[in-house]
Amino acid sequence: MSIRYLTKSRFKIGFECPTKLFFLDDPAYGNTNVDNSFLKALAEGGFQVGELAKVYHPGGVEVETLDKVEAVKQTNELLKQKNVIIFEAAIQHQNLFIRADVLIKKGDSIEIVEVKAKSYDPHDEDQFYNKTQLKNGVKKLSSSWEPYLIDVAFQCYVVRSAFPSATVSGSLMLADKSATASVDGINQKIFLEKSADGRASARVAAGVTKESLGAPLLICVPVPDEIDVVWGSTYEVADMALPFPELVEFLADTCVNRSFIKPVVGSQCKSCEFRIDQSIKDQGKKSGFEHCWQTAMNLKPADFERQFIFDIWNFRKSADLIESGVLFMDQLSEDDISPSKSSGAAGLSASERQWLQVEKVKAKDTSPFIDMAGLAREFSSWTYPLHFIDFETTMVAIPFHKGRRPYEQIAFQFSHHRVEKDGTIAHVDEYFNRDKGKFPNFDFVRALKRSLEGDCGTIFRYAAHENTVLNQIKEQLLSWDEQIDDRDELVQFIESITSYSKESRKNILGPRCMIDLCDLVKKHFYHPEMRGSNSIKKVLPAILNSSEFLKEKYQKPIYGALGGIRSLNFQDWKWIEVDGSGAVKDPYLRLPPIFSDLDLEEMDSLIMDGSIADGGAAMTAYSRMQFTEMTAAERERVANALLKYCELDTLAMVMIWEYWNHEIEKVLGRGV
Repeated sequence: MSIRYLTKSRFKIGFECPTKLFFLDDPAYGNTNVDNSFLKALAEGGFQVGELAKVYHPGGVEVETLDKVEAVKQTNELLKQKNVIIFEAAIQHQNLFIRADVLIKKGDSIEIVEVKAKSYDPHDEDQFYNKTQLKNGVKKLSSSWEPYLIDVAFQCYVVRSAFPSATVSGSLMLADKSATASVDGINQKIFLEKSADGRASARVAAGVTKESLGAPLLICVPVPDEIDVVWGSTYEVADMALPFPELVEFLADTCVNRSFIKPVVGSQCKSCEFRIDQSIKDQGKKSGFEHCWQTAMNLKPADFERQFIFDIWNFRKSADLIESGVLFMDQLSEDDISPSKSSGAAGLSASERQWLQVEKVKAKDTSPFIDMAGLAREFSSWTYPLHFIDFETTMVAIPFHKGRRPYEQIAFQFSHHRVEKDGTIAHVDEYFNRDKGKFPNFDFVRALKRSLEGDCGTIFRYAAHENTVLNQIKEQLLSWDEQIDDRDELVQFIESITSYSKESRKNILGPRCMIDLCDLVKKHFYHPEMRGSNSIKKVLPAILNSSEFLKEKYQKPIYGALGGIRSLNFQDWKWIEVDGSGAVKDPYLRLPPIFSDLDLEEMDSLIMDGSIADGGAAMTAYSRMQFTEMTAAERERVANALLKYCELDTLAMVMIWEYWNHEIEKVLGRGV
């Protein structure tokens, strides 16, 4: 059996939780992390940035083999040269093994360069540190940067151990937030490819040189002080306080021997990748999460049918309560939540909503809560026709256009449903940028303006994303050096439908400022099936299962049908299908696949950043269209699938409105 080395990825996981090393790589245990390097590369931009870093180090030699023994052999042979640059250098010391993104050897000095698809602002002083602690004279790494700095510190530790006579240093190569692209189409010069075995790799177009890419977009940041902080710190692991060298030795032994370290359980376990649902268990997989909690807290299998307190929406007290032995919602009292009404605010406060969630669990109440009076007040303030819009966006490390910066917002798609005063529903408009390498934002806003300016009807978004994107595009319009004939009109339009700040004034509301439907969900609606989540992909199945009205309406092929609901992408479509238990199937899972080889749920799970989490599939698909070579037919299939995907997002918003409107009409005798 081959040695199970402590690699940099395993070190990162073990640093977070050493118990995970027992479950890792064991096929008996389910793991919700997506093991698809191609998708991750698309979502994060890592492969493009990694290849760009190689272009910035001309003359480098890549160690391509995946065989660890052969890779180490080739690396050691290259290191015999006095001066050399090595990509994917393989360094082994005992049971430690790393592949360094870039290794630069100059005489007796070795520099390890870790390349990350993360933005860095060179004008922000001490950003690697916790600013509050730094004011008190304590050098504590920032939580957002610690994983990256520990990564490069571990690599330098392995290199120093393997070559004790060398002077070892470490750097991070990052996307320079202050840099601007000086040439067009850089992103089109670096392509992603997928081999037959599923591995992703990047390829630079022929003839591309460092000079041809214009001004540098990546910055190399030496981190000697930060590495010293990591090496000099003591870490609490498994009831032990370990200096860094002992921590590495402990994790290496744990990894190699597959030791089960007594788990330290708590609220952090909520997002554990070994916390699997029933569908994965049905595949014969075991739950590492349950193994840990059974060991640490002596739980029984039946306990995992109960709901944990860390699944309460936006609840900040779970860590302390778990420490005191309170684990489940059905153990909580009203005093634990202390629900109170927000002063002057309509609808549920955060604490009232938390207690509502707990009450439903304690009472085994599966019925929805609808604040009829509150929603009726909201309805009465709206102007018809109602407009429901949704954006799909991405933020790419390598700018599409000259003059743009890394990780600027790119808005490539929107969908628009309209509801008339008489309740007539139609999918009236959409935008999608099919052009490879195009900066679409200004055409996007022009199209949105044309779509919305025909009346003064109320506009709805879901969460803050659309408001944020429009404000970012406004800043792009104002800072754009080239002539834009309709710049003032576009800025005025954006300000008319958004909430924004200007100079000393804060939170200016445009005269037609979009209403956040997600905020209305939080204040006026809750369904136990949502399990504390307010994602539209949780809300939609919950209301479809609750509403006989929606079931009856949408089980008929009326969507995209003559005389039915107008659709730009569907024809004679039935949205309601039920499974063997009578539950409505998730409409999103009935959409055609964006790619035949990729799973929609996996694609969405890659993007974990709050407000854009639900756009993971669209973001990943658009990146694939931009960074991979496709036939015209393939591109058209992807575009058509994305159009359906985004159309469902705005239809889901309409369905929420329909459900509420029907319930208000049924109870209060008035609706639209």
